[in-house]
Amino acid sequence: MDEELETPRILTRFKSETGEVTGSLLDLPINITVDKLQLICNALLEQDENTPYVFFVNDNEIKGTLGSVIDGEKGGTEQVVDIVYQQQAVFKVRAVTRCTSSIPGHAEAVISVSFSPNGRHLASGSGDTTVRFWDVDTQTPHHTCKGHKNWVLCIAWSPNGARLASGCKSGEILIWDPDTGKQCGQALRGHRQWITSLCWEPFHRNPECRRLASSSKDGDIRIWDAVLGQSLFILTSHTKCVTCIRWGGSGLLYSSSQDRTIKVWRTSDGVMCRTLEGHAHWVNTLALSTDYVLRIGSCDPIQMNTSGKLSPSEVLERYNELHPSSEERLVSGSDDFTLFLWQPESSKKPIARMTGHQQLVNDVKFSPDTRIIASASFDKSIKLWDGRTGKFLAALRGHVQAVYQIAWSADSRLLVSGSADSTLKVWNMETKKIEVDLPGHADEVYAVDWSADGQRVASGGKDKVLKLWQN
Repeated sequence: MDEELETPRILTRFKSETGEVTGSLLDLPINITVDKLQLICNALLEQDENTPYVFFVNDNEIKGTLGSVIDGEKGGTEQVVDIVYQQQAVFKVRAVTRCTSSIPGHAEAVISVSFSPNGRHLASGSGDTTVRFWDVDTQTPHHTCKGHKNWVLCIAWSPNGARLASGCKSGEILIWDPDTGKQCGQALRGHRQWITSLCWEPFHRNPECRRLASSSKDGDIRIWDAVLGQSLFILTSHTKCVTCIRWGGSGLLYSSSQDRTIKVWRTSDGVMCRTLEGHAHWVNTLALSTDYVLRIGSCDPIQMNTSGKLSPSEVLERYNELHPSSEERLVSGSDDFTLFLWQPESSKKPIARMTGHQQLVNDVKFSPDTRIIASASFDKSIKLWDGRTGKFLAALRGHVQAVYQIAWSADSRLLVSGSADSTLKVWNMETKKIEVDLPGHADEVYAVDWSADGQRVASGGKDKVLKLWQN
């Protein structure tokens, strides 16, 4: 009893990530553990006591006791300590550890790989001019789609998983049915040079999944009706190659270019809203904080309902839940070795300029829970940044050549990277270290994707082989 009386205590209050205070002031002993904080937090929020949270005081994670992050505090009632809680994914994705299939078939380098929103289909695009669909259950080739006359440079799934768009070096876009491998309608023609990026309108904005945006080396962006095969808008303002496009959840389209700018467009009428400037060289890549929830569209890959599909109202509800009132954030990566974090719906001014890479930034991705940004660079490293502030968190080192592409696990606890050194590496976000080293490719790994259900990783590259990895 005496020992309990001697334990210093401190006034605390629980706060959400967005700053809302939960419950009233609590007088807690500083030796209280994370497990006890978990119980208190779930009780305050009236949730299942097993819902997992992580807790922070002044950006320092509480890993042992509350006292471990309160430097020199004597406790008492004169000071209030804010404990910020962040919910973690209830499910846990296991790290992939082995290659379960090496599937030949492509006659040239595999340039892009992408799982469908529900993780049941896998598509790849290659320099051999074909798009291929693969059966992830039997891990065998499913369909070979011929129609392009030049290298297939990019692919994109519609958010209902019913169609795949592919763009090639000749400037043509084709739409495919993954179940039959047949081409849907006519080729979408209009771009004068090769296609650099494709993205579909989010499901909650149009459940029919008809509208598709494309960008090209010709400097234009086009919005298409993929069913009618017609170009609805041509967005022209960039003066050089458009490198990447993202269709946001609020109806805005974002485009990056070699003209060093990022432009924000209204997709209802094609009007340009604003130009984001700051990069000193080509802008290579963009990512939205909403990318994961938009990618899975009408699917619920973790907890499938009977049909495996959600209704439009359920999708909108999930989008709002995972993306509360705060605006979606955009991150850009450039040849100038920097990243910028933006709030592009309302401001031209960046939230942060993120420096530290020694060579060009090749790929950026928000974690599904939006809390971390990962950036891959030709400097052989991956860097982690705070998804809200842009603050540097850690550098992941282990690759011995350029890192080309990265992909998050659905629970945000793991990250996989593909590199010119012919390996994939799985990184643990808790330890910030390599969890698993995955050699096996005979040459550079250009493309990597983690299925939204967390079950598999796919990779492809210069050796023309598609590999599937599981735990």
